[in-house]
Amino acid sequence: MAWIYLFFAGVFEVVWSSTMKQSEGFSRLMPSIVTAVTMLISLWLLALAMRTLPLGTAYAIWTGIGAVGAFIVGIIAFGEAATPFRIVSVCLIVAGLIGLKLSSGH
Repeated sequence: MAWIYLFFAGVFEVVWSSTMKQSEGFSRLMPSIVTAVTMLISLWLLALAMRTLPLGTAYAIWTGIGAVGAFIVGIIAFGEAATPFRIVSVCLIVAGLIGLKLSSGH
């Protein structure tokens, strides 16, 4: 169950980072509210996952899901560059996440 919590914590991290961008420095009300609510949900799910997962593994995977998800949202929703070097770099993050999962023993 911890891995499911961790996955959804990462998904909510992607949502709050994306809506933070849309909040334009917290100057727009609705994106700011969505950012705050999804941030709390993300942290709560991370805390649930950390009941059984090691700190380093849980935190690294949470931030990794957020980083990769934000990268994808940035390209799709915000028109950010999808250069070969950026894509290879994100693939390295994904490889690291897979390595952490495989070596966690949970």
